[in-house]
Amino acid sequence: MRKHLLLAGAAALVCLSAAAQVGAPYIHDPSTIQFCDGKYYTFGTGGGGLISADGWVWEGGAVRPGGGAAPDVIRIGDRYLVGYSATGGGLGGGHAGRILTMWNKTLDPNSPDFAFSEPVEVARSEEDEDCDAIDVGFLMDESGRLYCTYGTYFGNIRMVELDPATGGRLKGNKAIDVAIDCEASVMLYRDGWYYLLGTHGTCCDGVNSTYNIVVGRAKSAAGPFLDNVGRDMLRGGGKMVVAAEERLFGAGHFGRYIVEEGVEKASLHFEADLDRSGRSVLAIRPLLWRDGWPECGELLKDGNYKILSRRRGYALELTVDFVRAQGGMRGFWGRQDEPVKALEGQKLEEVAADWPEGEIAVRANDYMARPHQKWTIEAVPEAGGYLGGPYYKIVIEGTSRALAAAEGAELVTVPEFTGADEQLWQVDLLIDGTYRLMPKAIPGCEERLCLYSVADSTPTLAKFDFGSDNAKWDIKLH
Repeated sequence: MRKHLLLAGAAALVCLSAAAQVGAPYIHDPSTIQFCDGKYYTFGTGGGGLISADGWVWEGGAVRPGGGAAPDVIRIGDRYLVGYSATGGGLGGGHAGRILTMWNKTLDPNSPDFAFSEPVEVARSEEDEDCDAIDVGFLMDESGRLYCTYGTYFGNIRMVELDPATGGRLKGNKAIDVAIDCEASVMLYRDGWYYLLGTHGTCCDGVNSTYNIVVGRAKSAAGPFLDNVGRDMLRGGGKMVVAAEERLFGAGHFGRYIVEEGVEKASLHFEADLDRSGRSVLAIRPLLWRDGWPECGELLKDGNYKILSRRRGYALELTVDFVRAQGGMRGFWGRQDEPVKALEGQKLEEVAADWPEGEIAVRANDYMARPHQKWTIEAVPEAGGYLGGPYYKIVIEGTSRALAAAEGAELVTVPEFTGADEQLWQVDLLIDGTYRLMPKAIPGCEERLCLYSVADSTPTLAKFDFGSDNAKWDIKLH
């Protein structure tokens, strides 16, 4: 028993704040995240930006000349197009501004190929114009057409088309008004729809910023962009995508990053993180698509869960003998005037002493709220992470028995969690609201495999396939 149960009074793991990224993720108006030469990059207002080797721990060091505000970055072929705004946004009391673009072969400032081209103007606004040329956002759709949106809540959001070969504005192209009452706009394309996301509310007021991100969609890049109840964004419409949280305020500047089919992330800033002196921070959230609309999900919080296969609905459990719980069948017969009392569920100490001492395999079975089916999932702060999330440990609740990858791409539980790579798990919330669980490493295997049901009761490790329920799991509090 002592080998299985956590000692009373043992020091608890330091809880990881899943509010924003870790390290020094301080940035305002982050650009869409890009991956370049083994690292992730994002740029912010004022020049510079952040770099991350794993997508979870971020530090300063990105380089962007030109200063200005609210940049965006898109990869086109083997080059990166960077856009930013010079003045505008009502800065200094004026509305005149310019949108500029420039190219670079790499985002790594230490690369010999690192050299930005001379900036090219693609849009501008004048002092008395009903649009501020600020807050650039890029989209290249499936046909290869390149679009740029810009503007603030001081006037209209506008869209122009650019030449993907030069990064300049297409000759003769005229700006189109597509929205009002928002800023920091960007378009997405998915399943035949163009989505326009804009940041609504008040900016640059720290803990009092009411920034939130809204969306409308259209069948054309020119709009009209309607929200979920048919309101045009040119008349102030917009469906909520992400807003303030309990200790994070001012959600703005949306970016979409597609990891692979079924796995997407949303990047943004929160203008004030109460746990970081109210500073503006980078945040990355799982991106969900519900009924054709994008919305930001949450990182999995530390807690006690049941892990259910989407294949059949069976629960992940230890391969141990089923122990009958106390209390038999109580039918309608017999006395009906007996007092009703609550029965206790089966407890860990009633069964754990009979479990094997060494490794124990896992299987899937009917969920019966038994101790061998209950898991504690906790972030491991010192283990680093992946794009938008920390690594987790998964142990039988009330014990240190940990789920682990094993030789032959199989699954076991080991008696003690040691922090070894094969005991650390990447937990991704997928675009449909289910989860993918993937070990950080598999002994003797270089492939990236995930928890997978090859049969109703047989979990293993296999390649992720978003099109198959075998690769998907529900993680529910119990």
